[in-house]
Amino acid sequence: MRSRIIFLGTAGNLGVVRKQSRSSGGFIVQVDDTQIHVDPGPGALTNAALAGINVREHSAILVSHAHLNHCNDLNALIHAMTLNGLDSHGVLIAPASVVHGTEHIKPVLADHFANHLEKIIIAQPNKKIAIDSIEIHPLVTKHADIHALGFKLFTPEFVLAYSGDTSYKSELASEYAGADILVLNCQHPGKSKEPGLCSSDIIKILTKAKPTLCILTHFSQKMLDAKPLYEAREIQKQTGIQVIAAEDFMTIDPVSYSAELKQKTLNLFGKEQSESP
Repeated sequence: MRSRIIFLGTAGNLGVVRKQSRSSGGFIVQVDDTQIHVDPGPGALTNAALAGINVREHSAILVSHAHLNHCNDLNALIHAMTLNGLDSHGVLIAPASVVHGTEHIKPVLADHFANHLEKIIIAQPNKKIAIDSIEIHPLVTKHADIHALGFKLFTPEFVLAYSGDTSYKSELASEYAGADILVLNCQHPGKSKEPGLCSSDIIKILTKAKPTLCILTHFSQKMLDAKPLYEAREIQKQTGIQVIAAEDFMTIDPVSYSAELKQKTLNLFGKEQSESP
């Protein structure tokens, strides 16, 4: 299996999810034989099938926080990937609010399906987690769910950072530094004081974090009305960093954006130049 990032949905707030003007199934990260499903919101199971993803091959599920548009299909996904427990396997990596709930939020993970997993890991910032050849670092966020997280995935070929849902704070850029690819939940166009990241926030993050590629996703209706493609172009114009507005079922080859690969290519090119007559 080659490395791929597959977007099963790009919907942001519940208004977009309700109308399904964009799907809301999260995204898949494939690295060799490891397959990780990130934030399986409504439609995750259906869209995985439509995208040709065999959820039985899932190695892990990552959930950033306990809001419906990020975890609605969690139990259904576990049911499908384990054949309702007949083939118990896989790891759930999620904050405490998803697994145990809080004073104001009921647990998302049902006890019945929890028993079908090989392991459940309560993710916390600064607590590193290993899944096969991938090291996962939970990242801080600024969100109503105080347990909400982003994730940074260190693979043998590339580094990917996912913001999860967060409002802007200056620490984010340093959290994302060193990533080849940023997947940022950009809910709002232009400048906005609403909760969540806006295009103006993305510019501030990219100026400091300097990834090779930034992918915008998780769009509100206002963002869809403003056209994510236009917002991505303006962000790229102001930062000089390649920015893509994700579409449902879009597939990215992450290895082509690896800084390590680019350095190897440059070194090889320099060697060829020096050896030429």
